[in-house]
Amino acid sequence: MATARSKPPAAGLRGPGTLRIIGGEWRRRQLAIAAVDGLRPTPDRVRETLFNWLGQYLDGLHCLDLFAGSGALGLEAASRGAASVTLVESHPAAARQLEAHCGTLQAGPAVRVLRGDALHFLRDAQPDHAFDVVFLDPPYALGLLPQCLAALPRLLASDARVYLEDAAPLQAPPGWEVLRQDRAGGVHFGLLRQAR
Repeated sequence: MATARSKPPAAGLRGPGTLRIIGGEWRRRQLAIAAVDGLRPTPDRVRETLFNWLGQYLDGLHCLDLFAGSGALGLEAASRGAASVTLVESHPAAARQLEAHCGTLQAGPAVRVLRGDALHFLRDAQPDHAFDVVFLDPPYALGLLPQCLAALPRLLASDARVYLEDAAPLQAPPGWEVLRQDRAGGVHFGLLRQAR
């Protein structure tokens, strides 16, 4: 969801520069995508699979969208009843667009947009609650997934699930296990949790 990545065009979009919420309270709502080079939402098909894995409704869960970009994952989680969603985005135009979406959707205080670097957030954040679901979709070329996974545990609830998306097949680093994984075109995605 962040910038500076190479990826096939997102399938299921309803026009240039838009994304569609596919489930929950805001189902079928169309939202503009900020004009930021390399920014693209997670495709509809991938989101459908992910939310089948997570359960259609996320009532009471606290979610973190760490490289929020277009907001497709975090806003989808909010639409499906998440108790809170924190969207972290470093690009100013993308963050402004996310803030505008929150206003348009009347998301209220349950959805927060934080402008800043995701790695700094992982290092410095002192959230009010542990996160039950984390969406990790950093720019592919930067290879940030291992670094993010290493820093995440202090922020996670005991049975938290972490969604990953990458251009390469997913490998669970030590201390993690892959619960589900799939591929859509050139996109590899999966759901991890800490090993028990």
